[in-house]
Amino acid sequence: MAHELRLTGRVAAARWCPSPNFGPRPEGAAISLLVVHNISLPPGQFGGDAIEQFFCNQLDTSAHPYFETIAEMKVSSHLLIRRDGSPVQFVSLLDRAWHAGRSCFRGEEECNDFSIGIELEGADDIPYTSAQYRTLVNLSQLIMAAWPEIAPDRITGHSDIAPGRKTDPGPAFDWAHYRQMLDARQQSGGMG
Repeated sequence: MAHELRLTGRVAAARWCPSPNFGPRPEGAAISLLVVHNISLPPGQFGGDAIEQFFCNQLDTSAHPYFETIAEMKVSSHLLIRRDGSPVQFVSLLDRAWHAGRSCFRGEEECNDFSIGIELEGADDIPYTSAQYRTLVNLSQLIMAAWPEIAPDRITGHSDIAPGRKTDPGPAFDWAHYRQMLDARQQSGGMG
């Protein structure tokens, strides 16, 4: 599965919802970072298809007052994990999604160039679901197998690469729990 992912950039288990908001990675940029985000549209509300619409530049601005404030933004992520754990893919992992913005990881600027972005449907202060953690661990392990440059210490939050500008995935994201699950999965060698 990892070999196929590295060739195609497509996660077999994810529903494909192609976004136009992507571009090629710079020549020679090695995929070496995984960035965890959160998103909910409208903020703090879950369900519906507003996130998909937003990432595909099809957001109905009349559906909620907040949507007018983000209508002109052109953003995307490689993957979204819904509250029920189901994954949606917007951009091939081989391409550069527009998820991190101005960012820096250990002195490396422009994290979009070399990272994969995973959005969790959620908010900074609302606990994530068990299903989301399970899917995130599964996806993380698959991605790490495909791109071994992504070691556990190269998995980070949006707030860590854009401090002062971004706060996600927020204090509700249990990094210790996620890393413990990931470590246990890697030790067992399981993929499912």
